[in-house]
Amino acid sequence: MFRIFLFTIVFLTAELSAGVLQEAIDNAPSGSILKLPAGVYKGKITIDKPLTIIGRENGVIIDGEGDGTVITVKSSFVTLKNLKIINSGARHEKIDAAITISEAKQCEVSDCVIEDCLFGIDMQMVSNSVISNNKITSKNFELGLKGDGLRLWYSNNNIVKKNSLIRSRDMVVWYSHGNTIEENVGEYCRYSLHFMYAGKNNVINNRYQYNSVGIFFMYSKDTVASGNIIKSSLGATGMGIGLKEVTNFTIKDNTILYCAQGLYIDRSPFEPETNNWIENNKILYNAEALHFHSLSEDNIIKNNKIMGNIEDVVNDGKSSKTYNNDIRENYWDNYEGFDRNGDNIGDTPHKVYRYADQLWLYNPNVKFFYGSPVISLLNFLAKLAPFTKPLFLLEDKKPIVKTEG
Repeated sequence: MFRIFLFTIVFLTAELSAGVLQEAIDNAPSGSILKLPAGVYKGKITIDKPLTIIGRENGVIIDGEGDGTVITVKSSFVTLKNLKIINSGARHEKIDAAITISEAKQCEVSDCVIEDCLFGIDMQMVSNSVISNNKITSKNFELGLKGDGLRLWYSNNNIVKKNSLIRSRDMVVWYSHGNTIEENVGEYCRYSLHFMYAGKNNVINNRYQYNSVGIFFMYSKDTVASGNIIKSSLGATGMGIGLKEVTNFTIKDNTILYCAQGLYIDRSPFEPETNNWIENNKILYNAEALHFHSLSEDNIIKNNKIMGNIEDVVNDGKSSKTYNNDIRENYWDNYEGFDRNGDNIGDTPHKVYRYADQLWLYNPNVKFFYGSPVISLLNFLAKLAPFTKPLFLLEDKKPIVKTEG
């Protein structure tokens, strides 16, 4: 619950330099509301007390003049709303950002536009705060040299909702727990959303497209990702959702389409005698639907729609033990069995093999031709008359025969 302050509303009626704005901030009592008129406020500002700064109208621009972080927040109970923040410094080692919030709680940044800033919003040890409806882009650098659009570092129990990150580098959630990431948009980024050492987060109804990677979870646990749409992850290894050494994850009701790799699973679940649940997802029209790397067993893969992919299952090594996952009641568009009793469950299991004479599928130079008639013909011939005994990958014992939608 937010603390209640006795507050003063300050209407600033003239265009100010940031130096004068900083003076107004310094002189305002704790809990004051500063309402800014349209204009350009040049220079950096620091907020070290509970305070609200609101753009009274559109066109309130705070210009960092290319030096360091534009707005530094060092207090709890700070609100920034309806501001345009531009032109931070460009030093990665200093994390030059539009807004940096540190060691604070119950702050809010909403309805702001961030442009030409190396990092967007940098949250360090921030809790119980709201970041909503902001539009964030980075500087016009090469992708790897941009900063992160939104960065949560040791920050817990925050709500990040309805933000758009366009042409920034990553959105990262590192060492941060209990956050809700909901209804955000990410386009033309590297990692639209990247988790490391994070737990009990909820990733809900986001839309990520034209990024190198949609969502990548690493070294994390106890998280739910549901209702997300990940589309057109770019590059030969473009990934929809990646799981690396994660435990007790629920991946459900997501749509992954037009990616090089739909769902990438690497040594997950990581902790022994645990599971991940991968259920009710639509994995459609990817080069690879499910890609297993390293030991990956005890996943429950159920009720997914796997359709239109060039390869349904890829196991890039013999150690993955894909056959030790619980795989059932999925729809596979290339299932070749029958349903004679009409219960919508195939009479025979759907078995997936890897053929030794399909090794060209793992050559990046050949992947360019994946969708060509020649590759389709070679795949058919390999299955019809394989040169060696195929390697068994997995089976769905109860494949769904028909699917709706």
